[in-house]
Amino acid sequence: MRKFKFLNIRNERQFKAFTGLAQKEFELLLSEFTNCLNLTQQMRYKKNSLQRKRKPGGGRKGTLSTFELKLFFILFYLKNYPTFDVLGCLFDMSPAKAEENVVKLVPILKQAEKRLQVLPHRHFKPTMNNKQDHENINKIIIDATERPCCRPHHDRKQKHYFSGKKRYHTLKNTVIGDVNHGIPVVGPTAAGSRHDYALLKDELSPNQPGLSSVEVYVDLAYQGIKDRYPSFYNIHIPYKKPRKSKDNPNPTLTPQQKKENRAISRVRVIVENLIGDIKSFQILSIKFRNHIKNFGDQVILVVAGLCNLKNHYVVQ
Repeated sequence: MRKFKFLNIRNERQFKAFTGLAQKEFELLLSEFTNCLNLTQQMRYKKNSLQRKRKPGGGRKGTLSTFELKLFFILFYLKNYPTFDVLGCLFDMSPAKAEENVVKLVPILKQAEKRLQVLPHRHFKPTMNNKQDHENINKIIIDATERPCCRPHHDRKQKHYFSGKKRYHTLKNTVIGDVNHGIPVVGPTAAGSRHDYALLKDELSPNQPGLSSVEVYVDLAYQGIKDRYPSFYNIHIPYKKPRKSKDNPNPTLTPQQKKENRAISRVRVIVENLIGDIKSFQILSIKFRNHIKNFGDQVILVVAGLCNLKNHYVVQ
């Protein structure tokens, strides 16, 4: 088992608790992470070559002296989400330096995931199939996920981020899961007051080509999807229980409707498990504290890529 400068990790269980990845997955990611970091450094050296007084590699060595430790540092931050004071204390650096390293290493991690073909897309791009047989149909599950964030100080802005469903301020993303246990798409981050279906309508055009080869599973939040997206090959949405009235004092679904709802739930549970996977990274489950521009949007994309890596899912 790996021994880092500040930690002696004893077994695979502890390694997963610190990084969210198994040892083999860490090794695979480390190879591309090293290549991306080397490339970024070379580009920076070339850009600043006229102003440099030292050769590349000169000067004081930082606390994160190896590529391996840099990757461990950023994975530890995403998995456990300590404050920068705690993170700096654990890795023997100032809180400001800890923040600087996080901001610098997240884009490198994103590039490495892109090279490994595990980074999700931002918008759904259906594959074009000429044949309309069932074997060529792409089955996807659409859902939305929310994560708590700090209450904005501005009154109008805080109302925009207040989720009526969760009863606190949140950030929201559309997540499209594949039946092969992967996340091919994570939509742009929006305020928590936005409805799940409203997000989908902004992100996916009903006139987009290729929808005829896609079969969709959704929950009851997406009422009206069949009318707006008639191009889909098929749309599975659960039956809604009728409202109670004088004529129908004990509303209930028919046995056939209950059977169909259970069949849809057996498929939809895949995306629920995938959302649970990404929320095992504490940065997406506890209150999001960072105020760095677009950082919250980048974080959920990178974490979804790590979950694809864990599930051995390749994003086409």
